[in-house]
Amino acid sequence: MHEPVSEKKAIAKPATILKNMVPWNERFAYSLSDFACNLSFQMVGTYLMIFYTDTFGISAAAVGTLFLVARIVDAFDGPFWGIMIDHTHTKWGKSRPYWLWFSIPFAVFCVLVFTTPNLSLTGKLVWAYVTYIGVDVLYSAVNIPITSILPSLTSNPQERVTLSTIRQFMGTAGAAIITGITLGMVAFFGGGSTTSAHGWFIWALIVGIVVVIIFGIVFKNTKERVQTKSSRQSIPIKESLKALRRNWPWAIIIFINFIYWLGMQTRSQVTVYFFKYNMHNAGLASFVLSLQFVSLIAVVLTPLTSKLIGKRNTMLLGMVMAIAGQLLLSVGATHLSVPMIIFATIVGYLGTGYVSGLIAVMLADAVDYGEWKNGVRAEGIVTSFSSFSAKLGMGIGGVITGWILSITHYVANQNQSAAALHGIELNYIWVPLLGFGLSAIALLFYHVDGIEKKMQSDLAAKHAKENADD
Repeated sequence: MHEPVSEKKAIAKPATILKNMVPWNERFAYSLSDFACNLSFQMVGTYLMIFYTDTFGISAAAVGTLFLVARIVDAFDGPFWGIMIDHTHTKWGKSRPYWLWFSIPFAVFCVLVFTTPNLSLTGKLVWAYVTYIGVDVLYSAVNIPITSILPSLTSNPQERVTLSTIRQFMGTAGAAIITGITLGMVAFFGGGSTTSAHGWFIWALIVGIVVVIIFGIVFKNTKERVQTKSSRQSIPIKESLKALRRNWPWAIIIFINFIYWLGMQTRSQVTVYFFKYNMHNAGLASFVLSLQFVSLIAVVLTPLTSKLIGKRNTMLLGMVMAIAGQLLLSVGATHLSVPMIIFATIVGYLGTGYVSGLIAVMLADAVDYGEWKNGVRAEGIVTSFSSFSAKLGMGIGGVITGWILSITHYVANQNQSAAALHGIELNYIWVPLLGFGLSAIALLFYHVDGIEKKMQSDLAAKHAKENADD
């Protein structure tokens, strides 16, 4: 077993790191994985609540409870898929096969969740529970491999940033596209109505077909090239869990992933509510959501910025900008100022552009840290908690949103009371602000950047020795 190394004694020395540069066609194929995930799951995350309340006829309180129960049931699927990846050994690799096996089932449930069978209220709830939990579980099956495969694509830290940046660029593009055009496409297929059940079903079906095709391209054009002794054999669960012992970088990033996505979810799923009821301009919601494209500026700048000031400081910069954006939103909401809201949204999206892409990179670093500190390399179990923490955060965000709307007496498709308008604003501005603030505080305790060269040098020597002994 690899001898643990004291962080205090780690002194940066020139590292012998395998280049493992990934060709551009593979970089692009890898980035399409997040594009596909965001096409489907951002549609679910952003629009499912208003679909349930304003089209399917389920109360906001019931939706909030659904999100809570789904997250409890779904709590263990991330680690489950991580363990499965650590026990998977095929001619295609460990992570890559999951895109082949589960893209179609995932797409099917993405369609079913936006389907409205003619059922009683109880039947509708059962349908919603089954299809929504199904989407969540299958999302983990295709999403966790996106992160778990990153340490296997390259061992070069800067190349990982490049890959994650391109991935985040495409993922953000997918999110911006789907959130920007969905209401228009639903109205197009639904005879002009954004609450049309037929419109939602047809659009979800089209998106599902596109997602399957894209995942086929991703599977065909990626390669797991970093092979270690442990990556070529199954790791017992008890052994793989050792990779988490004293893995503080992992714990910090998992917490940030949880609280960050909790705030992002409350904001995204009430965006339509905010512009429909608070601003009396529902059409503006699609435009504001499409402003996610501006985050691509920060995504493109992430490799350079992280090289200059470090990954931790780059993410911290993004969190501070996101906080500033929420504070500016409060000013815009108070004065019902559309220009201020647009400006605030741009500032916030520039901040989140720095954040999202680096989460996967820092989790890949946590895989290395777990091996360096504990002698165990377990890509699946270490990275799987990213899906668990993100979905838990999104689920609790959904619970918070549903319960606040219920407590403040939101009534679908009606003029809202002052209390209900305040509840929408609370979800849109202040809950996300809290999430970004706590994330920024947690980042102050992240110190991997200072020991990265020493860690990579030690691991490169360890892997070379293992491969020579085989």
